[in-house]
Amino acid sequence: MNGDSDTLHSIGDLARRTGLTVKTVRFYSDAGIVPPTDRSPAGYRLYGADAVARLDLVRTLRDLGLDLATIRKVVDREVSLPEVAAAHAEALEVQIRVLRLRRAVLTAVARRGSSPKELDLMHRLARLSAAERQSLIDDFLGTVFDGLHDHPAFAAVTRSMTPELPENPEPEQIEAWVNLAELFQDRDFRTTMRGMARDLATDRAPDDATGLPRILAEAVRAQVTPALEAGTDPASPEAEPVVAALTAHYAYILGQPAGSDGPADPAGPAEPAGHDGLDDAELRRRLMARLESMDDPRRDQYLHLLAVVNGWPAPESLAPVLAWSVAALRARMSR
Repeated sequence: MNGDSDTLHSIGDLARRTGLTVKTVRFYSDAGIVPPTDRSPAGYRLYGADAVARLDLVRTLRDLGLDLATIRKVVDREVSLPEVAAAHAEALEVQIRVLRLRRAVLTAVARRGSSPKELDLMHRLARLSAAERQSLIDDFLGTVFDGLHDHPAFAAVTRSMTPELPENPEPEQIEAWVNLAELFQDRDFRTTMRGMARDLATDRAPDDATGLPRILAEAVRAQVTPALEAGTDPASPEAEPVVAALTAHYAYILGQPAGSDGPADPAGPAEPAGHDGLDDAELRRRLMARLESMDDPRRDQYLHLLAVVNGWPAPESLAPVLAWSVAALRARMSR
């Protein structure tokens, strides 16, 4: 044997050259990954120079987490190394996402001091696949907007109410998603939201293609915020212009004139005046009922959690302006 390429090595030689233990080299040899080239007269296994390169590759692939079956296919060239690398890079990406999800769940648990039962729920909800999450969301929104698919604002409103958990969520996004998922399954909340959606869809003029919820909510915010900031008592005479503006806007949304002496209810018997519109008292009563239904703390909670999950700016709560508006309208109902 004249050159190094012709030199045969014992298991001990391979161990010294590769830095592996004799036991490890023997294990790979027994597994057929590094088969012996020959045997000595005494029956000991001998290996060619390529065994060193194979063992170096095996060690690298093992460090990267590849299983022995796959490593054997690579060293035997049954599959190419680039193919294996691509497949395992994809698998590692999945593992990384899982680990990030676990970290986010554990951080959220540590933050909120969850019980073992809550931890289990949080983990199960967080691990739902994108399709499973979408199914949960679709079921909730389908219940809320049942029968309203033809409403011109349906698509835009459902998009604005859809949470989209990112692939690598932060702990606060995991916590917000879990809380949203619990709201989705709250029967009373679903019923409340469905009633609110149907009421708001009903209060729409035939030619209104913009959707009532935003119109009414933004009108209330715009009209009432200055009164709140000024400390105006909702029952005071100073609040009357604000109430009048809200009533007029609501009449506009309904496509009916404000200030009429018409029937107390569109479907009810006509009053002597025989006008198609609603009088101010009925408009205010109906508007107050709509604003009361909107003033549900769970609605604000939903919008806040939605913003956290989707990475949107935190929404400003409507609760103060809704409460002021309802108080102002109720004060005038009793007069």
